[in-house]
Amino acid sequence: MDTIANIIEQQRSCFKSQQTKAVSFRLELLKALKFEIESQEQAIYDALHKDFKKSQFEAFISEVGLVLSQLNLVINNLESWSKPKRIRASLLTFPSKDYIYKTPYGTTLVIAPWNYPFLLAMEPLIMAIAAGNTVVLKPSELTGHTSKILTQIIKKVFPETIATSIEGGVETATKLLSEKWDFIFFTGSTKVGHIIAKAAAKNLTPVVLELGGKSPCIIDDSMDLKLVARRVVWGKFFNGGQTCIAPDYIIVKSNKKEALIAALKAEIIKRYSETPKTSADFPRIIDKKNTTRLAALLVDVNIVYGGDIDEAQCYISPTIVDEPALDSPLMSEEIFGPILPILTYNTEKDIEQIIGHKDTPLALYIFSNHKGFIENTINTYRFGGGVVNDTLIHFGNHRLPFGGIGTSGMGKYHGKHGFDAFSHDKAMMKRGNWIDPSFRYPPYKGKLNLLKKVFKYFG
Repeated sequence: MDTIANIIEQQRSCFKSQQTKAVSFRLELLKALKFEIESQEQAIYDALHKDFKKSQFEAFISEVGLVLSQLNLVINNLESWSKPKRIRASLLTFPSKDYIYKTPYGTTLVIAPWNYPFLLAMEPLIMAIAAGNTVVLKPSELTGHTSKILTQIIKKVFPETIATSIEGGVETATKLLSEKWDFIFFTGSTKVGHIIAKAAAKNLTPVVLELGGKSPCIIDDSMDLKLVARRVVWGKFFNGGQTCIAPDYIIVKSNKKEALIAALKAEIIKRYSETPKTSADFPRIIDKKNTTRLAALLVDVNIVYGGDIDEAQCYISPTIVDEPALDSPLMSEEIFGPILPILTYNTEKDIEQIIGHKDTPLALYIFSNHKGFIENTINTYRFGGGVVNDTLIHFGNHRLPFGGIGTSGMGKYHGKHGFDAFSHDKAMMKRGNWIDPSFRYPPYKGKLNLLKKVFKYFG
């Protein structure tokens, strides 16, 4: 196989040839990709199940279905997205016609995570190709079966000079980051995000960082707790809790805590039975290292439900923890597993004491029927995005931008936002020649007051 440096050089030469600029060429590749994914659909489900026992339903709704939906969206809209957009001209630059041209960055690197290994590899790759870039994808080494099928699909559809998948671990990622890229897209932990940003900064490479954090779920006393429990259990334990926007912990009005815990327990049993280990719908933790990490978070805490651990089988049951200390390991780092801490509040000041001292999360959820409380919470706290009276589902609307802020990331994507992320907005002004006022040219004597009036009224 060619070395990483050679692959990048070949892709750079391909990009310079202008081949990827043609919208018809991009569409041909994306249609071929859609056909190949549909042809390999069952193999993708099998790979995801082998990697961490993900059910076919969850695999479709959170991986294959979303990828195919994004492909359909791009195929149907790429021509219009790619056209120069006419912008209203300014009287200060009269006469002119102004435009924004969508132009690709060039040679791009996509580093994908393990928790949604197909979706979070394919979606940025699709948007990179749609925008006219070349792509090197580095899939996760922790999901070997899914990474293998990703590599096979990409190799079948794309010339290596357009897109390729390079499998490997930390050493491979380090080699890739040592190269010069025109754009980097990374999904993963905040810790690794710092490494990506530092590597990109050496060459002033633009980046999108989709990270995570401790996403709170605030529940007041105005809601039907059965409905709340149904939606929280679904969002928290979907994918075994290994979701960057999963509710990380609950803050519930103190007079509703016991009733909420009872409703959560009943809902967990209803969805996964009293022995979730035997449920076909409850995935495993990705590997033993992460299972051990999660097990350590349950030491010296008050477990009120669950807590069953089988490290050999990478299994941790849906678990509820009551009132862990704010400085405990459980409340100090993103959980990324099926453990749900429950804290309480009486006043909005109590909520601020909990959330206000933590890094900015990727998501925030509010369960309430009180409009004032909802709007105040939305406007008070920094977070990437969120949902009122549900969890996770904002990810499913391609019209909404998805991305973090602060320690939960930078940049955004999804739908056209993804196309825009992989495109440079090139500002172009086409100046008219039929008139050329002498006002802007020297000598300037006696023109300043008139200039100020022009800026005041026409700027």
